[in-house]
Amino acid sequence: MRRVTSPKDSPPISANWLDICRRIVEEQKKLFAGSVTVQDRDEYEGVGEGGDHTLVLDRQCEDIVFAELDLLADQDAEFTAISEERGTVQFNGGGESWVVIDPIDGSLNVRKTIPNHSLSIAIASAPNMAAVEFGYVYDFGPGEEYWAQTNKGAFLNERELKVIPGPKPLELVGVEGAEPSAIIPLLEKLRGEIYRLRCVGSLAITLSYVAANRLDGMVTPHPSRSVDIAAAQLIAREAGAFIELGEDGLSEVGFDLEQRFSVTGASTPEGLETLINSRG
Repeated sequence: MRRVTSPKDSPPISANWLDICRRIVEEQKKLFAGSVTVQDRDEYEGVGEGGDHTLVLDRQCEDIVFAELDLLADQDAEFTAISEERGTVQFNGGGESWVVIDPIDGSLNVRKTIPNHSLSIAIASAPNMAAVEFGYVYDFGPGEEYWAQTNKGAFLNERELKVIPGPKPLELVGVEGAEPSAIIPLLEKLRGEIYRLRCVGSLAITLSYVAANRLDGMVTPHPSRSVDIAAAQLIAREAGAFIELGEDGLSEVGFDLEQRFSVTGASTPEGLETLINSRG
């Protein structure tokens, strides 16, 4: 793996990231196909840089991503990778591009063999959410691919996504971080404001569902990290959803794994405000 300063500046933002992500998905599918029971998947090895206990599958999925990053580095690309397990890794000095990775978003689902979990990869030209230029989320349950590029739209497989609010602003809302002690106060505040709730178990998938009009909004009572949401927030924004990350704007939310921030999204400004208020 090359991590020395290179005289050439070939940032990965110019790489064909859609093809790279698809290659990663195909390799990860092989891992999951070879480990199909709860007993097979219930194996840990330490704590990752993001602070969570690391499944062996987490590490193996991350290894697949970094194998592709190594190939980019071998072509003299300069970038900084930020990943849930390894933390911050500079390639060829770091350059002016960032790759933000969650090799498995929804690790509990993976361990319990619940199909919905995702790969999330975002590419940015500066170390903040406003600078994300490409986002990719793959839902391994139905085998669906969400991706977006700045000012070029968002897509589910080959279909372009456009948020179209329904007659009920918050008919169906996704909630993540469903720990009872945290979620009960939020639910009390949402009483009478929404019709039904869904908990998918992957923050990246849930926000992508807002982009696809499957959910009218999403909220979580827990602060989140960059690796969970960097790709999906661009997908949602490019589809026309309204997103709030933290309280100070997208450019103030960085990629450092120590930073935590609120995540809220909706198909309308009014729905977003209702969900934001439910967190307070």
